[in-house]
Amino acid sequence: MDTLPPVANNPDVRFLGAILGEVIRGFAGEETFQTIEAIRRASVERHRQAGDEHLDLSHLDLDTALEVVRGFMLFSMLANLAEDRQGVVAEEGADLAAALAKLRADGVESDRVRDLLARALVAPVLTAHPTEVRRKSMIDHRNRVAALMTMKDAGEAETPDGDLVDDAIRRQIALLWQTRALRRERLYVTDEVEIALSYLRDVFLPALPALYARWDRALEGRTPSFLKPGSWIGGDRDGNPFVTADSLATALARAAEAVLGHYLDAVHALGAELSISSTQTSVDDAVVALAERSGDAATSRQDEPYRRALSGIYARLAATHLALTGKPAPRPGALSGEAYPHPHALRADLVAISRALTASGGGALASGGALGRLIRAVDLFGFHLATLDLRQNSAVHERVVAELLAVAGVEADYAALDEDARVALLRRELAGPRPLASPFAGYTEETQGELATVRAAAAAHSRYGPACITQYIVSMGKSVSDLLEVNLLLKEAGLYRPGAEPTAAIMAVPLFETIEDLEAAPGIMAAWFALPEVAVVARGRGHQEVMIGYSDSNKDGGYLTSTWSLSQASAALRPVFDAAGVGLQLFHGRGGAVGRGGGSSFAAIRAQPPGTVEGRIRITEQGEVIAGKYGTPASAVANLEAMASATLLATLEPPRLSIAENATFAAAMDRLSAGAFRAYRALVYETEGFRTFFRQMTPIAEIANLNIGSRPPSRTRSDRIEDLRAIPWVFSWAQARVMLPGWYGVGQALAGFEDPALLADMAAGWPLFASTLANMEMVLAKSDMALAAQYAELVDDELRPIFATIRAGWDQAHDGLLAATGQSRLLEKSPRLDASIRLRLPYVEPLNLLQVELMKRHRAGEDDPRIAEGILLSINAIATALRNSG
Repeated sequence: MDTLPPVANNPDVRFLGAILGEVIRGFAGEETFQTIEAIRRASVERHRQAGDEHLDLSHLDLDTALEVVRGFMLFSMLANLAEDRQGVVAEEGADLAAALAKLRADGVESDRVRDLLARALVAPVLTAHPTEVRRKSMIDHRNRVAALMTMKDAGEAETPDGDLVDDAIRRQIALLWQTRALRRERLYVTDEVEIALSYLRDVFLPALPALYARWDRALEGRTPSFLKPGSWIGGDRDGNPFVTADSLATALARAAEAVLGHYLDAVHALGAELSISSTQTSVDDAVVALAERSGDAATSRQDEPYRRALSGIYARLAATHLALTGKPAPRPGALSGEAYPHPHALRADLVAISRALTASGGGALASGGALGRLIRAVDLFGFHLATLDLRQNSAVHERVVAELLAVAGVEADYAALDEDARVALLRRELAGPRPLASPFAGYTEETQGELATVRAAAAAHSRYGPACITQYIVSMGKSVSDLLEVNLLLKEAGLYRPGAEPTAAIMAVPLFETIEDLEAAPGIMAAWFALPEVAVVARGRGHQEVMIGYSDSNKDGGYLTSTWSLSQASAALRPVFDAAGVGLQLFHGRGGAVGRGGGSSFAAIRAQPPGTVEGRIRITEQGEVIAGKYGTPASAVANLEAMASATLLATLEPPRLSIAENATFAAAMDRLSAGAFRAYRALVYETEGFRTFFRQMTPIAEIANLNIGSRPPSRTRSDRIEDLRAIPWVFSWAQARVMLPGWYGVGQALAGFEDPALLADMAAGWPLFASTLANMEMVLAKSDMALAAQYAELVDDELRPIFATIRAGWDQAHDGLLAATGQSRLLEKSPRLDASIRLRLPYVEPLNLLQVELMKRHRAGEDDPRIAEGILLSINAIATALRNSG
């Protein structure tokens, strides 16, 4: 029996764990506390000694089992909090100052950095993909504990309300223990909108302007507003029948309400601060003009032009709030004003005040500060808060366009046309202004819904400005006609305008998801740009976005082939875009788990093929990743800065490989990918009974009852793997501690590779391969084949040999990774991550063992409602402990 190196315990973990123990003892009783503590100690000792014997928890009664699950879930949540506070998730060099220093050392002049930022875009895009299992109430209590711990760090004994800090922490943990962890109802789209809004309003709004202030100092000048948030929530209709035109309108209105409320509060606070009297200093004419136009005639403020000017700005913002949201401002002012027509007009007024302050008194009042942050916020968030994408499946567009053409008498059977005929027909329709839809014709509910959505988008452009919606993602994009169909629908709402120089207010963006689609992407985009009217629109915009999907490509071809296909497709797109004279903007559809593109964003961006970033990148953030990265302003700042820094480095740092090395490594990766693809497809799609094995071994059926999102788990009623969404596919394997999508096939490929020395060179010197192995190593460290064997006992006897194949593949992946990276054990060269994972594994194992026991009883027909509750609670707890499992 080998003894692993000791794990240095985080002092915050000890402190918070001790309080949790006190809470459990106080609310659940001494006996329950001692039971949980005995299980904890036994599990910790087993893992410390690397033992093979698992704990036997089958003797626990149902009530005690539920308490044990809750206890270990809450410990995991508090351990995650402690890690985040101690910077365990921070990456070395992942900040702008470090990036600038590296670029200077590489001979990159600061002018090149500023030029890049002037045309750059870095956008984390929040989505509602259902991998966040925790209720918002639980997350809120967790964040309050984090805030209180920050007070404790600062040496504060009392909260602003006069409570002792330690007592307040104890109170929040007690509330966590007494808060129901499971949702009783499935989330509605409006719930998802509100959850996302809480992050955008409470974290992004205050954090981003503060981050830019830091960057302004580092760059010794004003940083262009290149990093800003996006969202899919309320606009992503792909496979979700509950997202409608009304959802879109609601999401945009609630976002406008939040951002305008923020501006109103900021202007009100500035009015209290800027008490400058004209009797004490000269005042700029622009400020005097604003004061005179404000209508503020209060005698008490006649010598305070800044306050009067801000009163007028407040009145106009209040009018804007009413105009855009239909609701009066939360704090209506005494003055009336004309609504701002657009954010630029608000910004102009604020800049006039800023310039006057800067010029006054030799710059002593130069407005960084609150006014500078407000101006930055208006730059970043406008009146829409976050740019909202539209998304729909190409098959829906095909049906809708076919119906529009048939009803209009243009083409009776559009679906029967080949691609060339479709393109020719669509181009003819797009060349003229005539709409296809008629108010006097009858259409299916689907067609009416799609038309309502593009009309709602047009109304949003008029109301909030064109920045509120700029992209329309086409899922399962497979052809030029898939994109032209979107333009045709946009034309129905006036968002695509034909002419000698056509314009598109919203960009059609193909999403290439499967391995086959990724291989076809360069050819499709070349054909797209070959259409003169398309080239005119794209060149006028300056760039064209292409989205590449990590989740479905992984489910289709396995981890290594997905990673390599995404890299190859990205690299192959660059010359196509260069030839068209259009900038390439890639949108990476990443999930939280490695099997869905998860892992370090900093490392992933830096590992992109040369020439494919060029300062512009968008990345999805979803589920538990949103809370993990953006749960507090401090964590948001760290993660946003990592994205920005990686984008700078990926664009400007010199190539790290020679042309010859690139060619050698790429040829090797071709062979590895082919081997991994064969092994993965043989298991998942060619092994008889595999889909039954998957559904019996994992809690996929139980996950469907977890109420973690508004979208159905499968695209159809079929039980085929092809029709299952990638999220429950990955989530289920994580629960069973197999995590198959993050490694299967790689071991066979490494074992069959003829040149181990070349693999070592690739692991040491090629960022893509190093990042690929690092992500896989994390997954292997979180997986546990001995625990997985317990889940395999749930499978029919005749299918159980499939697990032996999986276990052999894990052994090959484990051994091959250690050989390529020169390690004697997993994470030997990553001590912080090793400590992080090994700290939590003893607390996950009892959860898995109880989940298996409860699943056995549930599937045997026991109908005690506590069994179903325990299964769902264990799913919640395991996902919380593993963090990026969905």
